[in-house]
Amino acid sequence: MICPFCRHDDSRVVDSRPVEDGTQIRRRRECPECGQRFSTQEVALLNIIKRSGATEPFSREKVLVGVRKACQGRPVNEDDLVLLAQRVEETLRSTGQAESEAQEVGMAILAPLRELDEVAYLRYASVYRNFASLEDFEGEIALLRALPSSTKAASSSKKSPENKA
Repeated sequence: MICPFCRHDDSRVVDSRPVEDGTQIRRRRECPECGQRFSTQEVALLNIIKRSGATEPFSREKVLVGVRKACQGRPVNEDDLVLLAQRVEETLRSTGQAESEAQEVGMAILAPLRELDEVAYLRYASVYRNFASLEDFEGEIALLRALPSSTKAASSSKKSPENKA
């Protein structure tokens, strides 16, 4: 790392700490030439390969914009959406790859969105999967009914009379 004070081409790391949910590392450095200290932040890049073939950096904000549209008029708060976007990023980063297809981002959104709100999930899935007919919606609704989400199962277990003993 080049020293910003004397432009010496080397520096010594004095301290390293994780920052921002562990997605960044802050390093305190010291220049062996002039003795000045300075800080750097390192971020592991995560690029998204779009359908056109172009690449762009992953953006939680873009995830939030898409999911907000699906959640319009639904009882979902902003904190839940921020957590969903964080989960999507963590899912993509956990693959260990520096690049992911846009398709993978969409798939990573579907599961946590379904847990958050099934109607919003259906809205998002209808656009994401290009539903063309009522049969597409009916098929997805049948899947929703057949495989209850964890939030649905948790809320139904609270209402169950057997659990009120």
